[in-house]
Amino acid sequence: MPRSPLTPGRALAAALTAAACIAPLPVAAQMAATPEKVPPLSKGEIQLSFAPIVKRAAPSVVNVYATHVEKRNARSNAMAEFMRRFFGEDAPGRGSGGMPGERAQRSLGSGVIVDASGLVITNNHVIDNMNEVKVSLADRREFEATIVLRDPRTDLAVLKIKAPADVAPMPIGDSDHLEVGDFVMAIGNPFGVGQTVTQGIISALARTQVGSSDYQFFIQTDAAINPGNSGGALVDLKGHLVGVNTAIYSQSGGSHGIGFAIPASMIRAVVDTAKGGGSTVRRPWLGARLQTVTPDIAESVGLDRPTGVLVASMQAKSPAEESGLKRGDVVLAIDGQQVDDPEAFGYRFALKGTTGKTTLSIQRGTKKQTVEVKLGSAPETRPRDALKVKSRSPFVGATLVNTSPAVAEEIQVDFPAEGVAVAEVDEGSIAGRAGFKKGDVIVAINGSAVSSTKDLERMTRDSLGVWEVSINRGGEVMTSVFRG
Repeated sequence: MPRSPLTPGRALAAALTAAACIAPLPVAAQMAATPEKVPPLSKGEIQLSFAPIVKRAAPSVVNVYATHVEKRNARSNAMAEFMRRFFGEDAPGRGSGGMPGERAQRSLGSGVIVDASGLVITNNHVIDNMNEVKVSLADRREFEATIVLRDPRTDLAVLKIKAPADVAPMPIGDSDHLEVGDFVMAIGNPFGVGQTVTQGIISALARTQVGSSDYQFFIQTDAAINPGNSGGALVDLKGHLVGVNTAIYSQSGGSHGIGFAIPASMIRAVVDTAKGGGSTVRRPWLGARLQTVTPDIAESVGLDRPTGVLVASMQAKSPAEESGLKRGDVVLAIDGQQVDDPEAFGYRFALKGTTGKTTLSIQRGTKKQTVEVKLGSAPETRPRDALKVKSRSPFVGATLVNTSPAVAEEIQVDFPAEGVAVAEVDEGSIAGRAGFKKGDVIVAINGSAVSSTKDLERMTRDSLGVWEVSINRGGEVMTSVFRG
């Protein structure tokens, strides 16, 4: 019977543990107690390999090619033709590889087949703003893909291809059972060189300060991840998908051994929505503003260390208020899963869906107790009436909507009673240059309250010499003056 290659190591570990617990032995006795070193007893003991796992997992990982083709007007076409005549076929202004009169933007990333029907999970930033998407399998077969679901808040998207009969979906694993030190592999298409496998370990769990999505809760790995790996698979030793690679920390653009992946728990929630025919992911609404527990707060409520999240405020008639939560409560766990900061709470709570109830473990004063929160979507208490201002004003290039709990949940701001929220700001627009940001709430213009987008549209019909705009940003109201 072949001996396990781990046997000598286990014997050594046992010897070291014993040595730490008893008084030192004489030198002769120590030599006698040292385990005998033995060479590998079989070829298999020196030929350990991840190849069997890669053979199972690699066919499920695909390349994603996305293109945005923009039609150009006659004036742009004339300029492009002028540039072509004087500077050649690849002159600026002519779409790379496109037809005359078109401008093409391209994106390259990776994806993972997660269902036999042809569903592919990838990063939203890979296909963001793209209108043509193709998927190439590991064996080079290529398919047109349709975008089934985009979820910018998690930076995930679901595509669908007409899957061949021999398609190999990758099982979605359980990221909650990962531990720091577990072996993992990253499979993707870095720098467009072709499918590549790298190996490493889980470096950390529950990273919440990465900044690539609204739900900050990432797996960190030292498996090499580079541009083009986005949307690719982080695979465990069972060949299961435990994460979608999404970001790296790098000062050079290459891998420095600090890569981040979206956990499988969130992937499953997004894929299940797509399987059910949904085009948007519905998430539960708590209706409370949470903040980090500081050492001073922890000491004041009798916690032995800063953990959990502090309930700073609640909206009227929200699930938080109806559950019996109170301002000053510290939420320690959701259904028994510990939370250490608002980002971790947001991630765990988002996975609970919009039906049924969830149990929060809290500390109120110096006593621990539980409360049940009813799960449901944030209500849209009034139509959002989206407005894109075109008249000359500081708001040109911003999309504005009426506030409601649903809007506040989408753009991740506290819900104010009055005002108009900035839902989006075009890059390079007048509004962007003026400093407006997504999540700003316009509360007044030149001293007059703004209650709806209709109010704002009326106030911007006439060009004014001076615009005095009051903005609620993160709970603080500030006033800025714009001219022209």
